[in-house]
Amino acid sequence: MSFFELFLISLGLSMDCFAVSLSVGVSHKLKWKETFLIAFSFGLFQGLMPLMGWMLGTSIQTLIASIDHWIAFGILAVIGLRMVWQAIFPENKKATTDIRKLPVLLSLSIATSIDALITGVGFGFIKVKILEAVLLISITTFVISIAGVKLGEKTTFISSRWAEFLGGVILILIGTKILLEHLGMI
Repeated sequence: MSFFELFLISLGLSMDCFAVSLSVGVSHKLKWKETFLIAFSFGLFQGLMPLMGWMLGTSIQTLIASIDHWIAFGILAVIGLRMVWQAIFPENKKATTDIRKLPVLLSLSIATSIDALITGVGFGFIKVKILEAVLLISITTFVISIAGVKLGEKTTFISSRWAEFLGGVILILIGTKILLEHLGMI
């Protein structure tokens, strides 16, 4: 998998964190220390989860080598479709919790990184430099999260739904590319 493809996956996975960060920025004026803590937590979990998933995926790779490309496609497509669905049909719940509280931040960090765990399982089925992927996902998420908070503080017209929608589309396209490559169609 190329660096550019890993970067696109990183962007796609970080869109949940961007959406949360954007909404936090809209609803709270945070200190830089709080912004960095949020970005660090999101980046850390987004990086650790694919590593854990990759370890699981590589351990079962030989059992399913003949269908691994279908599994990678399915995982990315399902995650992408879920993100697109949530962007089009959002739950109309107002956030009543404060992300600056550690239990809330950790819960959101885990919740937004479940997709990364599943993507990591898919990484176990294809050729991926896992340490490069983990570092890139972590750094991308960190930067995107800071950008989300700061953009949210400055504006109210950027929709977090569009960020999530775009991230979902990116994951679907990368999954399709993996499938088409393994089928010899590109």
